[in-house]
Formats: sequence, C-alpha cells, structure tokens
Amino acid sequence: VTHSMKYVLTGVSEVDSFPEYTSVGMVDDIPFVYFDSNIKRMIPKTEWIKENEGADYWDSESQRESGFIPTFKHNIQTAMQRFNQTAGVHSFQLMYGCYLDDEMAALEDFYQYGYDGDDFLSLDKSTLRWTAANPEAVITKIKWDKERDFAEYWKGYLENTCIEWLKKYMGYGKDTLERKVSPQVSLLQKDPSSPVTCHATGFYPRGITITWMKNGHEHHEDVDLGELLPNEDGTFQKTSSIRVTPDEWKNNEFSCVVEHQGKTIREIQIRTNN
Repeated sequence: VTHSMKYVLTGVSEVDSFPEYTSVGMVDDIPFVYFDSNIKRMIPKTEWIKENEGADYWDSESQRESGFIPTFKHNIQTAMQRFNQTAGVHSFQLMYGCYLDDEMAALEDFYQYGYDGDDFLSLDKSTLRWTAANPEAVITKIKWDKERDFAEYWKGYLENTCIEWLKKYMGYGKDTLERKVSPQVSLLQKDPSSPVTCHATGFYPRGITITWMKNGHEHHEDVDLGELLPNEDGTFQKTSSIRVTPDEWKNNEFSCVVEHQGKTIREIQIRTNN
C-alpha cells in the first residue's frame, strides 16, 4: 500500500464557464482542498482537514494559490507563442507530489508541467535540471537550467515539506484514509449485442484488479479496461468490458474476477437493464 499527496494546478484560456485558474490538492487521490480564481479562497473538501486546520492555514494556502493566477496566465500566453497559436482554448498544468510506503518511508516524487494535455517540462531532481518533452519547451528548459534556486526550492519541498505534510494529513484523516471498503460487483449489458461490462464500485483504497475468465482460464481478448473514477463519497469505481457474441456467452462460462485488499469476488450473472 502506498500513500500519496499531489496538487494539480490548471490554467485555462478563453473559457467563460470555467475559472481561469483552479488548484486541487489530493491525498490518496481523494480531493481534500480546492481553490479557484473566482472564489479566491482555498476551501476544505474533506471533514478531516476542516476539523484540524484553522484560519492561518486557510489564509496562507489562499495567498499562495492567488500568487499562481498571474503566473499561469503568463505561462499560457508564452506556450501559445511557442506553439504559434494566437487564439482558442488552451490549458497549462502543473502537477507535483510525493509518495510514502506503508511504513511511512519516502518513495518517489514528481514535479511536471503539461500544455494542452501533453507533457511539457519536468524536473530532474538528481541533476537539478529540466527535461523538455518537446522542441517548444527547450527555450524554457535552457532558461530554467540556469536558475538553480527554483529547482533547489522544489527539490527541498518534495523531499521534506511534501513528506512532512503528507504524514500530517495521514494522521488527520487516519480513519478515512486507512479504511477498507469492499467493492460491489455487477455484470451489466444494455442488450444482447452490446459488450458485457463488469462494474466494481464503492471500494476503498483504490488498488483493484479486474480480470475475465473463460472456462476457468484467464481471457484477455476483446477486453477494455476502464479508468479508475472517484465516487462522491470518497470511494472509487472501475469497469472492464468484454465484447462477446450471445452464442459465445451462452456456450461458454465467462466470469469477472475482482480482487481488492486480499478479497476475491467472482460474478457470472448478467443484470439486464430492462
């Protein structure tokens, strides 16, 4: 079991219905704080952070995030120039964070920028240099490679501050973050010609495997594994779909096998939507 803390900061251009800057802090992939350029305040998204931090925390977090608003505006404009774009909807993202193992020892960490959904620049902590993911990022890389203080600050943050705060938040949210909830599993199919979907939901923590068996053997053909998605209550859901003809389904034994926290659930009966 690993634990993580990460922040995802996003600036967007020319979207009226969406704040030009948002920031989400997550522990174990559960959002616990949120900020945007419309509300201009960092706000709690879990009870455990709300109950444990006071006004000073929210003021300093809000101040830090407010400082990012003009930076991200500038970053988008710069990236648009690099990619020869003059208008349109564009996004600039920063993701950073750290991981702990279940003995609370530090594992990996990361600090990376993205533009329009693709990698842009990332920090190589060992050399304090930047890795450009495409030719458009090279100018920034060369500039930032000379500014060692910036890289050193984030190296220190990732190796020390990030780990300390993650440990603190794990303490705050222990009951929630270390709970174990088994998934509910069902096989769903819209009509006989549709794929059969194995849907696992309501589980925590996030680690889960979904596999298909055909006549007692693992089956990988025509299988689409869905992404892990969060539920409103802080649990997760995930799907795996298999494309199979009605005859094939009838004449063979297919089953979906879900493994979570040492527990195995096997489902063979389709629930139809009618």
